Amino acid sequence: MTETQNLTLVQAIRDGLHTELREDDDVVVMGQDVGKNGGVFRATEGLFDEFGGDRVIDTPLAESGIVGTAVGMAAMGMRPVPEIQFSGFMYPGFDQIVSHMARFRTRSRGRFTLPMTLRAPYGGGIRAPEHHSESKEAFYAHEAGLKVVIPSTPYEAKGLLAASIRDPDPVIFLEPKLIYRAFREEVPEEPYTVPIGEAATRREGDDVAVFTYGAMTRPTLEAAETLGEEGIECEVVDLRTISPLDREAIVEAFEKTGRAVVVHEAPKTGGLAGEITAILQEEALLYQEAPIGRVTGFDVPYPLYALEDYYLPSAARIEDGILEAVEF
Repeated sequence: MTETQNLTLVQAIRDGLHTELREDDDVVVMGQDVGKNGGVFRATEGLFDEFGGDRVIDTPLAESGIVGTAVGMAAMGMRPVPEIQFSGFMYPGFDQIVSHMARFRTRSRGRFTLPMTLRAPYGGGIRAPEHHSESKEAFYAHEAGLKVVIPSTPYEAKGLLAASIRDPDPVIFLEPKLIYRAFREEVPEEPYTVPIGEAATRREGDDVAVFTYGAMTRPTLEAAETLGEEGIECEVVDLRTISPLDREAIVEAFEKTGRAVVVHEAPKTGGLAGEITAILQEEALLYQEAPIGRVTGFDVPYPLYALEDYYLPSAARIEDGILEAVEF
């Protein structure tokens, strides 16, 4: 019988890092305050004491240097797991990410791969200051050569993190901090992986397919449960990976229902909802019975503090978006 622990998402991240450090001596964790301090969200707490400063490395506050150093380490065969304290701080390292991290395999014609996983807490809802709450995942999904993974449960956080660290190519691993400590789930103590690039159906339904990921999975399921009591059955698909997208799962759910809504907290313009809509238009147009809905953040700078409640898609706003598609 598999032994499990009842963990929050951030505890599952910590457990995943601990497991991979133990399993593979080439894995190193690095970033600002990840060592003795255990990270701003305590995602690396205790790792320094067990594995030491050569494998859990405190770095200067220099995102370009953190990413660039990890690129060099990965090119030489190590498996670095750099952390950026908040995804809004990734921009100083953006050149390293898109010019080197994403391109090294192609540039070297396959001679070098970069088995590195760049972790960052992302998203809003915790009343943080400016540059702490952005959801700019589409930046990285747009860049060929990067995989972009976003877990929504503790079980999958550990399994997807392990799969990312073991992957031969670079992964952007975005952790929805709104749900870091929102709920607990049984997580196996033993090593395991969850496949990158495969969506998960969280709820079966025949009336409308609702696609989402990350922290928005919970309010989407809440909206689906409420509508289910009214006789509207939603198929809720958690993408889990936004690059590569699970096109087969997206199309299959749409063909089953003929209607779709996409939910994400990133701004509407240029967001993943537009890409998913295009996939459905290209591959399943003849199944379509209504315009594809988008319930998203707004095309404004991310608001501060209490205004987050109006910006982030709520269960009520998601319900309205689903009803609009169903009642068309």
